[in-house]
Amino acid sequence: MGLGKALSKKDVDMTTGSILRHLIMFALPLLVGNIFQQLYNTVDSYVVGRFVSDAAFSAVGTVGPIMNTLIGTFMGLSTGAGVVISQFYGAKRFDKVQDAVHTALMLTLLLGAFFTGLGIFMTPYMLRLMKTPASVLPESTKYLTIYFSGILGLMVYNIGSGIMRAVGDSRRPFIFLVVSAVTNTVLDLVFVRVFGMGVEGVALATIMAQFLSATLVIITLMRSDNCVRFTPKKLRIHGDMLGKILKVGLPASLQMAVTSFSNIFVQSYINYFGPDCMGGWTAYAKIDQFLLLPMQSVALAGTTFVGQNLGVGDAKRAKRGVSIAMLISVASTAVLMIPVLVFAPSLVGFFNTNPEIIGYGARLLRLISPFYVLCCVNQVLAGALRGAGNSRIPMFIMLGSFVLFRQIYLYVMSHYVSNTITAIALGYPAGWLLCSTITLIYFFASDWTKFRLVETPPAETAADEGEPAQSPSAD
Repeated sequence: MGLGKALSKKDVDMTTGSILRHLIMFALPLLVGNIFQQLYNTVDSYVVGRFVSDAAFSAVGTVGPIMNTLIGTFMGLSTGAGVVISQFYGAKRFDKVQDAVHTALMLTLLLGAFFTGLGIFMTPYMLRLMKTPASVLPESTKYLTIYFSGILGLMVYNIGSGIMRAVGDSRRPFIFLVVSAVTNTVLDLVFVRVFGMGVEGVALATIMAQFLSATLVIITLMRSDNCVRFTPKKLRIHGDMLGKILKVGLPASLQMAVTSFSNIFVQSYINYFGPDCMGGWTAYAKIDQFLLLPMQSVALAGTTFVGQNLGVGDAKRAKRGVSIAMLISVASTAVLMIPVLVFAPSLVGFFNTNPEIIGYGARLLRLISPFYVLCCVNQVLAGALRGAGNSRIPMFIMLGSFVLFRQIYLYVMSHYVSNTITAIALGYPAGWLLCSTITLIYFFASDWTKFRLVETPPAETAADEGEPAQSPSAD
């Protein structure tokens, strides 16, 4: 594939130019896009909370851990694909980018069929595991069954947008999310307010909007004039690319899935305090998702930046990018915490007007939000490690902190110390503190840039692609 066809004006080569500008220009559309993506379930919660019932509000809001268990499994693999593509793109190995793109899309289709059946089958068992109250159980079951029936749309969008972001294009995935989020909002109101469909209506609106975003991504990749162009007849699994994707993706997948699954047990501790507390936790969780977005967007920008720069062996620039990403993440998160602390009751009241639910939600927000700065550390550094091709270390650290430690903390606290909502909620900041501390120690004590997935091409291969041969990495 010639260089002229391998690059597009939509791509961003992060191996040269201003680091700060690259990170901000990549993260901003990603941030706004993620805000719209969060609007899917947030709008669902708002509509059912305002126009259906408190039980429906709790049902839609508290099924997040179940949805995220399967979604997290796939998102880890999606991360692996993005890292592989970004490193080969940085190294100008565009033939390998093509192999990775088609392998990732084929893997998505296969997993989509599997996750659809698995999600529907596991729904009743996981709801019982969460100790879901009988008053909420029917609505939760309806919502999840419909949601998992259309999970392929979400998976295709995420892998497709991940492919585009790996080559520096975060603008078009953002546009597609805006379109699908607006569609979801309109359909929510039509199905619930006009047709009186309740929880079934918001679930149906969500999967229809997700399939719309998936369609837009696929069309864009098929019409692309660069190295990430999708050609259906080339759809197949390339063994070498699958191995590289799994090397990064499997640990990330395991970490995300197990962490999400462990939150099912966390939710069971919350459910113990009754429907009003569940509603307050639901509202807190919706706001929590938005507060995490700036750091997550910057962390993903850092992942792509590190991947591209290590692809050409520039470890010094990769490290500098991580430092700048950390500063951006901490500053933006600190600024966001101020209005959350001041306007907590109003923010919760947006979702539900029940005074008891508002009381619980505001209390949780003011208790937990000051600790979000800790998340900046583990999110940005874990993103950098994955961008370097090392997702095993973040997996071990996060599983130990967010799963093992947190479950021990919750059990001891609820059984032997203080079984109150305050004590239970502090399990999250405690896990963040442990994770950030261990990650920092590893990051500064190791040569984390040595995990490079791209082999240096021989001189004749590089010459054939219109580029000089890449020199071996200094690492």
